[in-house]
Amino acid sequence: MKIVNIGGVPEHFNLAWYLTLKDGAYKREGINLRWRDYHGGTGDMCQALRDESIDMAVILTEGIVKDIIEGNPSTIVQTFVKSPLIWGIHVAKNSEYQSIEELKGTKAAISRFGSGSHLMAYINAQNHDWNLNRDLKFEVINNLDGAVDGLTNATADYFMWEKFTTKPLVDSGTFRRIGNCPTPWPCFVIAVRNDFLNEHADDVKTILNIINNTTLEFKEIPSIDKTIANRYNQKLEDVQEWLSLTEWSQSNINKNTLENVQQKLLDLDIISQKIAYESLVLNL
Repeated sequence: MKIVNIGGVPEHFNLAWYLTLKDGAYKREGINLRWRDYHGGTGDMCQALRDESIDMAVILTEGIVKDIIEGNPSTIVQTFVKSPLIWGIHVAKNSEYQSIEELKGTKAAISRFGSGSHLMAYINAQNHDWNLNRDLKFEVINNLDGAVDGLTNATADYFMWEKFTTKPLVDSGTFRRIGNCPTPWPCFVIAVRNDFLNEHADDVKTILNIINNTTLEFKEIPSIDKTIANRYNQKLEDVQEWLSLTEWSQSNINKNTLENVQQKLLDLDIISQKIAYESLVLNL
């Protein structure tokens, strides 16, 4: 049985992977798919692809595009979630800051450089006409627990993370959310290491077929809202709102969308060059 290691964030977006694993869908096709949670997010997974700890990743679009351009030997094989990710902008409960504009020039907590929390801080800054060199400062906090410590102890001033994942921390009074910042593109893609893809393209196709059959009808799964609420410690009404906003994909990212991603990253000086669509994407 072929062993395939895949990584992703331990969030509600990826419940379909858990359901298909629990059902034994991959093993029935001769694939031992091993899921690994990456609490450090996209930057953590980019490194895991580079050091061959994983073969595949369910990863933020902007993060993997940046890392492939910078030499990560991986390729995007599909969009996983085609709707935007809504990033909540959070401060500590007792923070003096009440608005996004007041955060200009303060320190953002990020999981690591190259992560979504890092890249989206630039998007947010551009949205508010900040000076990208002068008005952005960063504190690496590794993960969500690190963000709680960083904001509570004032080693960082604000933190950007998916708003529904952090909602329980807002509800408990640990964080205050003072705004949102949606990604201007589909949020999650599936990336595969090139050497693995070259040798095991058929296995990757099989994995994609299985997960796509589940995401295609994910919202119709009986009581899926209650399952998500219980598993991820979410309020049912929050899960229902999230489901109404979220759309999965069963196809690859198109040229125009990828051009938009690269142009935005180039404009923000996050990447130094754009590369050909075919150097980033493979349609299996």
